[in-house]
Amino acid sequence: MTDDRQKGRAIPRGRLSRLGAFGRLAGGVAGNVVGEGARRLAAGQRPRLSDLMLTPANAGRVADELAGLRGAAMKLGQMVSMDAGDVLPPELTAILARLRDQAHHMPPRQLDQVLVREWGKDWRGRFTHFQAHPIAAASIGQVHRAELPDGRVLAIKVQYPGVADSIGSDVDNVATLLRLSGLLPRDLPIADLLAEAKAQLHEEADYHREAAMLARFRALVGHDPGFVVPAPEPDLSTGHILAMEYVDGRPIDALEAEPQDVRDAVIERLIALVLRELFDWRLMQTDPNFANYRWRANDGRLVLLDFGAARPVAEDTARGYHRLLMAGLDGDAARVRQAAIDVGFIGRTAADRHGSAIDAMIAIILDNLGREGPFDFGDRSFVGTVREQGMAIAADRASWHLPPADTLFAQRKISGTALLAARMKARVNVRALVERYRDWSGS
Repeated sequence: MTDDRQKGRAIPRGRLSRLGAFGRLAGGVAGNVVGEGARRLAAGQRPRLSDLMLTPANAGRVADELAGLRGAAMKLGQMVSMDAGDVLPPELTAILARLRDQAHHMPPRQLDQVLVREWGKDWRGRFTHFQAHPIAAASIGQVHRAELPDGRVLAIKVQYPGVADSIGSDVDNVATLLRLSGLLPRDLPIADLLAEAKAQLHEEADYHREAAMLARFRALVGHDPGFVVPAPEPDLSTGHILAMEYVDGRPIDALEAEPQDVRDAVIERLIALVLRELFDWRLMQTDPNFANYRWRANDGRLVLLDFGAARPVAEDTARGYHRLLMAGLDGDAARVRQAAIDVGFIGRTAADRHGSAIDAMIAIILDNLGREGPFDFGDRSFVGTVREQGMAIAADRASWHLPPADTLFAQRKISGTALLAARMKARVNVRALVERYRDWSGS
């Protein structure tokens, strides 16, 4: 989200201008690598290229450039940043985390051009007030507060120009940057994943689709007293503008200052929602960005936002997760191992070559998650132990494996929810929530 001190910055629209931005970024990163390498050699060190790529200076340059490009470039940077320090180097995690909360907004002239194109030259006559400065600016669009003549207050999400047209090239360019930085192994086959990412981002850029998903989730949530989903305003929505009811709320981070029982109740509600999405609705909002949640202190309800990444959950994926969770509830390590292979978390090559390490990781996870009573998300001491067990697998190039795209998108939401729970240091009886689905049989 932006504040009043942040200046607008025009979004590069054309492919050449966006390619030029990536070229400048690559050149700057390369210059930093040469300079840092020379400094370390002068100090008698023999640095690895990956170490030189992942310096704070280079991470900062990447984060700032992606924030300026917005669109798919920034969206992928956000996805990489949601790590909580468990996998990526802490310096990179801290700097990339800015992408979750920061984006430059369009300057007024560019914003007016977009609104004229979508609503016509007399668009201002539709409102008694339209707040020119956005109340939020994210990866694909920025949000404005507006008031209609009948007194209703709306949130108007305006898509950045050129975002949809740049998705393919942006995804490819970011993938190249991640490979160069060492974050993606060079030999990992990611063509199918990149194709899925492009398809997903094209769906997120279709605001007609998001308006339909917003209405669908609002109907599914219904009168649940724990949540609020804004109502869409179809008459003002287009393919590049999404108009909806304005619902006030505080950033989810505000919960960190609340008592333990308040934090626990909110996170328990979110985990229960994820299970409903996975098993009951078979429709999941797969973007766990913290900015997609707002908290209302006056009634304790959570506001759910941004349904561009909502997608159906395949029956095979839901069944795979169910087998995995039930095996975990039963503490059956052999079944957990097989279910993890079936759903795609573990490749068969890795299972054959590193069975003992995988079994050790499963044992650690089961020991920590299988205890009776609330699970303490704030205690992440076992995560480092699991990571150590996985180092041998990660070092074995023949064992590299990517889960199916459907599993990856679902797991993105599940893992993101767990990271939010860790951020809030919540204590939730996860076993009891999962146990409710013991007799689930699918559709």
